[in-house]
Amino acid sequence: MNFLRGVMGGPSAGPQPSGADTIQKLCDRVASSTLLDDRRDAVRALKSLSKKYRLEVGIQAMEHLIHVLQTDRSDSEIIGYALDTLYNVISNDLEEEEQEENSAKQVDDLGSQFTEIFIKQQENVTLLLTLVEEFDFHVRWPGVKLLTSLLKQQGPQVQQIILVSPMGVSRLMDLLADSREVIRNDGVLLLQQLTKSNAAIQKIVAFENAFERLLDIITEEGNSDGGIVVEDCLLLLQNLLKNNNSNQNFFKEGSYIQRMKPWFEVGDDNCGWSAQKVTNLHLMLQLVRVLVSPTNPPGATSSCQKAMFHCGLLQQLCTILMATGVPADILTETINTVSEVIRGCQTNQDYFASVNAPSNPPRPAIVVLLMSMVNERQPFVLRCAVLYCFQCFLYKNQKGQGEIVSTLLPSTIDATGNSVSAGQLLCGGLFSTDSLSNWCAAVALAHALQENATLKEQLLRVQLATSIGNPPVSLLQQCTNILSQGDKIDRRGSKVQTRVGLLMLLCTWLSNCSIAVTHFLHNPANVPFLTGQIAENLGEEEQLVQGLCALLLGISIYYNDNSLENYRKEKLKQLIEKRIGRENFIEKLGFISKHELYSRAAQKPQPSFSSPDHMMFDHEFTKLVKELEGVISKAIYKSSEEDKKEEEVKKTLEQHDNIVTHYKKVIREQDQELEELKQRINTLTSQNEQLQATVTQQVSQIQQHKDQYNLLKVQLGKDTQHHNSHGETFQMNGIQTEEVSKLKEELEEWKNKHELLQGQLKEKDSVIEKLNSSQLEMGTTEQSSQTSKFGGLEHNNELQKELEMLRSQIQLQSVEISKLQMENQKLQVMTTTADPMLGDSGATAATGSELEGRLEQEIKELKSQVKALSEEKESLKQHLDSSSSTVAILQDEKSKLQREVAESKKEQDDLLVLLADQDQKISALKIKLKDLGVPVEDEDDTESGDQGEEDEDGDEEEQD
Repeated sequence: MNFLRGVMGGPSAGPQPSGADTIQKLCDRVASSTLLDDRRDAVRALKSLSKKYRLEVGIQAMEHLIHVLQTDRSDSEIIGYALDTLYNVISNDLEEEEQEENSAKQVDDLGSQFTEIFIKQQENVTLLLTLVEEFDFHVRWPGVKLLTSLLKQQGPQVQQIILVSPMGVSRLMDLLADSREVIRNDGVLLLQQLTKSNAAIQKIVAFENAFERLLDIITEEGNSDGGIVVEDCLLLLQNLLKNNNSNQNFFKEGSYIQRMKPWFEVGDDNCGWSAQKVTNLHLMLQLVRVLVSPTNPPGATSSCQKAMFHCGLLQQLCTILMATGVPADILTETINTVSEVIRGCQTNQDYFASVNAPSNPPRPAIVVLLMSMVNERQPFVLRCAVLYCFQCFLYKNQKGQGEIVSTLLPSTIDATGNSVSAGQLLCGGLFSTDSLSNWCAAVALAHALQENATLKEQLLRVQLATSIGNPPVSLLQQCTNILSQGDKIDRRGSKVQTRVGLLMLLCTWLSNCSIAVTHFLHNPANVPFLTGQIAENLGEEEQLVQGLCALLLGISIYYNDNSLENYRKEKLKQLIEKRIGRENFIEKLGFISKHELYSRAAQKPQPSFSSPDHMMFDHEFTKLVKELEGVISKAIYKSSEEDKKEEEVKKTLEQHDNIVTHYKKVIREQDQELEELKQRINTLTSQNEQLQATVTQQVSQIQQHKDQYNLLKVQLGKDTQHHNSHGETFQMNGIQTEEVSKLKEELEEWKNKHELLQGQLKEKDSVIEKLNSSQLEMGTTEQSSQTSKFGGLEHNNELQKELEMLRSQIQLQSVEISKLQMENQKLQVMTTTADPMLGDSGATAATGSELEGRLEQEIKELKSQVKALSEEKESLKQHLDSSSSTVAILQDEKSKLQREVAESKKEQDDLLVLLADQDQKISALKIKLKDLGVPVEDEDDTESGDQGEEDEDGDEEEQD
């Protein structure tokens, strides 16, 4: 009261002012006071009244408080009071007493209305962002709380304002780096509200290094052993990653999946987990599932699955799966997580198949999980999780499907009965008296046959011994027997559930497998049972069974190969027309897709049911129903003539497909040959161009040599006319000899080149002839290939013409060369000096050929040596193996001999001890005899017989 009197400035006596009057006075002081201290005191008073008089303070003071935030930025204390007051007005986090006074609806409306007033001017939110940037604790902390409250009240509107604000998100990201834990933790809560359902902000936050900072905080706080801060960080990570493919890819590319592995390191002692640890681990498992969810794009999910395997995260999860003492809800969520990590990923599925439980003897993890699934004492959610795990293990995994089915086949069943296989567990669950086990086992077995016609045929071989003395029946027959006798068997749970499970298994088994349909129809009781079930007018609960019976009968018609005369397609259709009626049959078939539980199961792969009674449909089966419902309806209304036409059309289409496939193959081969021919033509064209250039060069060189030769002839004629001296003539003849020798060498080189060119031309001629013949042979192909080949032929004709021209040019050159040779014969008398050079070149060639021969001979010798050495190595290896085996045998014999020697030594020691005892006895007897006066011999070599007689005498004397 003293405070209120001080605020009013009036005397203490008289009536006290109301709260609204006081708030009005305080607002006037905030608006009109020139002194900062007065304004600060007034705002502090408003803060103290804001919780009790929230409505009044919000209506009267909000505008003034916003003005304070704009004008008094220099004083952190008044800014802090103003922010706290606004928070109290806008926030709905009231105390219990206030919640009792005000209804929850009014509270929500009040906070939302004040938030709307505050954010109507976008500058207010921008101002708040600048205040949050301040480092002062008294400004930053209340600013963070106020902004969080605004986001709670009007999330989308505030998010949009922050998104368009320059550096708005970046300013808030700095809160995670604050050294004060209170601000950092409240910053995490703020970012949680900011990132809700806004992909654009989620991307910005992720690229502002949020993953790194959040994972650091989780590590600092102790991973799963941390407190509420770890939980808040995990919730923020979920906001950033869930349904955001860009952020998921960024998370994977940044190698952050590897940093999740330490979260799941649990010790041997798993009892006494705190509630917070259970919550944290639950959120961590959910975060893993976000990355590998079946709803994500397949490529992104697959890459995350591979990363989890390579970093050891999957192995860590399997360790938790097989550990003891883990809480039930964590174990269930771990099974679901492992399911989605291995779903559709062959590497992960193979690893999971190799995991063994730490039991004695070790059992595969799949077998241990299936034991829980068919055990009716286990919790319902755990059994659902195990079923999902088994489905994910078999999803797109033909290898795993084959391994499961092989455990049921006669050749692979363990005759000793020491170990229980997955197939035996499934059969046990299929025929147990618990309806939930029946359903789970039927669905699991159906997944083992999904889209695998080979296994559907192999499963027909499975024989079951139902009772002693009776012959075994097939698994298919036993399923139909239980189906027909379902009402007579006493079961725990819904009998409808058992029948639905068996019908789903049979529909999956028979679909797209004519052999299985024939086996099913071979039993004469099956079709009457189905028609009887469909034709009856049963209650609403049985309508689902009727619909599935109609589906099974429709599959038996659609996939019927007419191998059984009594159950051909046409006869089954006539039976439906007489017993049921086509319209009634189609109506019953439509019961399946109209059922509420069918719609729920079609939404997602994971089997999630509120209660065991709702467990009716499997997700993969809903796809099968959707696929078959239409085609079966059409097949029922088709006549026999239409069926025949359809079969003929199918055969025609198959033949057409075969013809098309054949022609595709022929065209593919022809295209390949055309490509090869084009490459050859290009090669020949380039070679032709090279030859033309070479010929042109040779022509020019020959012309140069002719000119030089003519010049030499002229010079020689002039020299003989003007110089008659013998010495000078000899000198000129010497010069002429050198020139002639050079000319001869060059002529020899040109001859060799000419021969080489002629050989190359012959080769090209043969190649072109081959091309022409192949082009003519392929003249019967399609028009497009013909045109391309005709173009190739025309191109080859052009090449032939060019080659003919080259031949004529080379013939002219050869004529000229022969003329030159004739003229040079006159000068050969003076070319004796060139002969040694030619001889030397011949010798060099001979020497080269000898060297090549020697090298070849040496290579052959080295190869033979290497071969001999390898043979010797093999023989030495065999000898070493035999000697090592001999050494092993000798070592065994040595050890045996050592044992025998030790035993013999022990026996000798025992004998020595016995002899020593006997010696002592003999000496004692001798002493006694001496005492009695009997003469005793003291010789050491006394025989044992004499000693015995003396002993007897001594004994007689003693008796005397």
